[in-house]
Amino acid sequence: MCGGSYLRCSAKKGPSVRTHQDWTELAAKATLHTRPFIGGLFVESGDAAFENRNPATGGLLSEVADAGQEGVDAAVRAARSTYDAGVWSQAGVAFRRERLLRFADLLDEHSAELAVLDSLDMGKRVVDAYDLDLPFSVSLFRYYAEAIDKINDEVAPTPPGTLGLIRRVPLGVVGAVIPWNYPVDMLAWKVAPAMAAGNCVVLKPAEQSPSSALRMAELAVEAGIPEGVLNVVPGLGETTGRALGLHPDVDVLAFTGSTEVGRLFLQYAGQSNLKQVWLECGGKSPHLVFADAEDLAATARQTAFGIWFNQGAVCSAHSRVLVERSVHEEFVSLVAAEAAAYQPGDPLDPAAGMGAIVSREQTDQVMQFVDGARAAGARLLTGGERLTRGDSDCYVQPTVFDDVDPTSALAREEVFGPVLAVTPFDSEEEAVRLANDSAYGLAASIATGSLSRAHRLTEQVHAGTVTVNGVDAFSAWTPFGGFKGSGFGRDLSLHALDKYVGLKTVWINH
Repeated sequence: MCGGSYLRCSAKKGPSVRTHQDWTELAAKATLHTRPFIGGLFVESGDAAFENRNPATGGLLSEVADAGQEGVDAAVRAARSTYDAGVWSQAGVAFRRERLLRFADLLDEHSAELAVLDSLDMGKRVVDAYDLDLPFSVSLFRYYAEAIDKINDEVAPTPPGTLGLIRRVPLGVVGAVIPWNYPVDMLAWKVAPAMAAGNCVVLKPAEQSPSSALRMAELAVEAGIPEGVLNVVPGLGETTGRALGLHPDVDVLAFTGSTEVGRLFLQYAGQSNLKQVWLECGGKSPHLVFADAEDLAATARQTAFGIWFNQGAVCSAHSRVLVERSVHEEFVSLVAAEAAAYQPGDPLDPAAGMGAIVSREQTDQVMQFVDGARAAGARLLTGGERLTRGDSDCYVQPTVFDDVDPTSALAREEVFGPVLAVTPFDSEEEAVRLANDSAYGLAASIATGSLSRAHRLTEQVHAGTVTVNGVDAFSAWTPFGGFKGSGFGRDLSLHALDKYVGLKTVWINH
């Protein structure tokens, strides 16, 4: 049983046959690019650089160029020149389709290499990157490649003697800023629809995970995608990210990350050219567990997956569980027992239950929430300790706090780590009130055996996706995004293309 999203279940390749030793050997051979990829080439970019460290070992992987203003300017010029030349934007959907399909094939061929890069950079289990992230990313490029010749313009019912066309046209230069938790996946979520629609892209990966994006840009050129269509500028948020957000020649900015940084991009747009900004921000997703859930043990497994997969570094992680009081004690015992399957270890070891937290700073932040919950009187059921492996202390046990005050920091703020907050409730009305009492509205899940309750509560719970009898369900065919502090952008599905095209009216009198 997968226990999580349909995406993660349906797109996977199946269990990797590689051993710990195999992955370790592949990691030792990995090439990590460190320079911006602009106009089809890796280029020099000033003297500024930042360290890229492996959180699993604490060792230095590389020193990566911080592209900054100069690098962003060069990347935007390359993207604009390519866009204006029409070699991609005006080449026709068949041309773009074939090259995106070839790109998808190359990503598939290099999936082990890309999985290793993500694991080294940000500490995720390499088998999760290989078995789940890469297959879905490949499928997304194929999905949008096949979709673009099936989306038509419209003819308006204008008066006789006139022809009114409603055309969907690419916007031009798309800036994309993605987080560190799913480096390959998040690139695909933004880049695949943006490029399919005919735009050129300047992508800033998170400074913690630049390696796979730089390699993917190189593979895009190998696939026959024209130089300048996909440019990658590594760098820090306050330098490279800010420069991209303020750039007057970027037409649209797509962002996935924290709500705090999302607000900055809205400000940057207002301070520059009023570029469109599409935000997919944080979450504090609730999981409502009712006494009539058909299989409480299965629900507990889903709960464990919903918080501990990917070390809890998931924007839609179901990090707060609301449990009907009559099954509360039984349920929390079942969830705590699942922790044994998620004990952290070497991310290159398929037997590890979790990998490493992305950085020492992020681990510090997770532990602040743990310490705060202890101080606030929450009941620690399991975990709660920071672990050291070798020279790295970027490991946190799968953790469950029970009887969490719904007004406390652990119940209200995004932890982005493997820490679950459990709160009991006495009535359906109370459960809905607690679920909606949040600054976020990204996702929610409901465990119930009642079809009428499922219909009723999916209407009442305020979230972009509400899953019944599962957690965090999403796919290539359904839009992903939220409400309130979770932002208003939508990734995935045909609706994602709406972010990257403009409606142009052509009126012909004859």
